[in-house]
Amino acid sequence: MTYLEAIILGIIQGLTEFLPVSSSGHLELAKVLMGDETVPKESLTFTVVLHFATALSTLLVFRKEVAQIFKGLFQFQWNEEFQFSLKILISMVPAVIIGLLFEEQLESFFGGQVVLVGAMLLVTALLLLMADKAKTTVKEVSYGNALVVGIAQAIAMLPGISRSGATISTSVLLKIDRVKAARFSFLMVVPLIFGKIAKDVLGGELLIESSQMIPTVAGFLAAFFSGLLACKWMLSLVKMSKLYYFSIYCALIGIVAILSVLGN
Repeated sequence: MTYLEAIILGIIQGLTEFLPVSSSGHLELAKVLMGDETVPKESLTFTVVLHFATALSTLLVFRKEVAQIFKGLFQFQWNEEFQFSLKILISMVPAVIIGLLFEEQLESFFGGQVVLVGAMLLVTALLLLMADKAKTTVKEVSYGNALVVGIAQAIAMLPGISRSGATISTSVLLKIDRVKAARFSFLMVVPLIFGKIAKDVLGGELLIESSQMIPTVAGFLAAFFSGLLACKWMLSLVKMSKLYYFSIYCALIGIVAILSVLGN
């Protein structure tokens, strides 16, 4: 992978992690277009590194909220911050279970599975269309809702299913306030990404070849800075209920991806 390719993939990750169009799906399609020849495990490693970059972007954008959560946690009281943290933990359970039990199967999906990505983008398009038509969105995130949204996040581990799209759409369909749904969606993935990084580092699985170290760093930085812009943009778009346009985009990209394979 060249420096330019890594930077392009980093920008794609940064923009599409927060916009509801599937970052992993776009990364896989971009790798195919670039003729990337990495094996699925190496491809997934690079994807995880880029996700780590956007997780840091999330922490920076929501630094005040994160600081409040930690402050509330260390008060050791049944306060709003402690309850929010508990809901985040509940939302993590489905993805943790899937990630631990089916890690090898998930890795196999990250190796140029264009038809799968296209099909999952169509699913994302349908979710976004349904959420865009939701009218009443005034509820808080309950413990039960946190688990349901967590299941949506686990399903979004498939490339082509937008994580932010699936979790925000599910929240909105559960009549949760749009802004609070976006906030919960962006924060709930951070512990999972840090956990995945820690697991791979401690297990000696996060191995990057020396020749790919600088391109990987370049991709990381590109994902971080583009992620900062996309996160703030997405928050404003959710407030204005503009998910319909992303639904059309996902449907078009999904159809093109599928036809590109079937036509050969």
